[in-house]
Amino acid sequence: MTSKHQQLEATLPGNDYLDNAHFALEATRIFHAEWFCAGRVQGLDQRGDYRLVNVAGESILVVRDTDLHAFHNVCRHRGAELVPSPDTREQNGRFAAGIRCPYHSWNYRLNGELHSTPHLDVDKACLGLRQVEVDVWAGFLFLRLAPGEQSLLDTLGAIPARVKNYGLEDLRVGHCIGYDVASNWKVILENYNECYHCGGVHPELCKIVPAFRMQGGADLDWDAGIPQKEGTNTFTLSGTTNRAPFPGLDNDEKQRHKGELIYPNMMLSLSMDHAAAFYLWPRSPHRTEIRCELLFHPDEMAREDFDPMDAVEFWDLVNKQDWKICESVQRGMGSASFTSGFYGPMEDLSLDIRNYVRERLK
Repeated sequence: MTSKHQQLEATLPGNDYLDNAHFALEATRIFHAEWFCAGRVQGLDQRGDYRLVNVAGESILVVRDTDLHAFHNVCRHRGAELVPSPDTREQNGRFAAGIRCPYHSWNYRLNGELHSTPHLDVDKACLGLRQVEVDVWAGFLFLRLAPGEQSLLDTLGAIPARVKNYGLEDLRVGHCIGYDVASNWKVILENYNECYHCGGVHPELCKIVPAFRMQGGADLDWDAGIPQKEGTNTFTLSGTTNRAPFPGLDNDEKQRHKGELIYPNMMLSLSMDHAAAFYLWPRSPHRTEIRCELLFHPDEMAREDFDPMDAVEFWDLVNKQDWKICESVQRGMGSASFTSGFYGPMEDLSLDIRNYVRERLK
């Protein structure tokens, strides 16, 4: 008597999650070459507002003039940082006028044009700041460090149509949480892209979304949304809240949960009353900084009784469960016995990550 075994697909080689040279190649061909999400555009509202971010080793300055501009945080004179940045922490501020290099006082306009060079007469037209592509979708800020042909909207594909009813562009940040996770960025995205682990890792989550543990998380229809337990409709410990649904949702969206993975570094989870946006900042093969922002409708935030903590406490619990297991995977892959892992049939979406990386690294 013969038995039929399910076929397993091999993951990327273990070394692809551990090797510094491989990570450097990913930085060049993925994080610097693709549209990279740098958080909400909120905070870059007035002329002179700036945000300094570090995209896989490159310090990038985003500035609001009449439009948004982004530059490498490097003076064209001698390479000094325009905004001193000894670490990778995000910085926010406002330029009173232009951008002045703290070394020799070269001054740049907010659009990156060189304005003045004390005691020097140079061709200013040739010495503007090195530009970085910048675009905004649904209130999210995206950067592309290397020139590319594909627009942001083309890159997003069908995602804007799937989430159009949530009014993401109108939402505001109600709370943010930062994490420093000892895991490769691909492990974190692979974990987000399947729910085979949910039954064992997320008991509180599965209590309000039983579908996550049925058949090992197989056959989940993310396009239609995942149904919640009867009597619940959002991601809190009770599955309920006093916040109203987003104004534009249809009846299914008021009762179901949706999720999107936007390569290479954004995860988006959508409930009827709030969105959880995750931005991954890969720092090394073994370390990823993650910022989780909880977004709410401004009408709800204006209420005297607005309190985001029911959603915040739930997400912080689920996040820490995820990061803990991802860190365990990262340690396990460091074993001499590990060459690669496997994807089961219910983890087929994780194959997208494998193919995404291979296509870009050739």
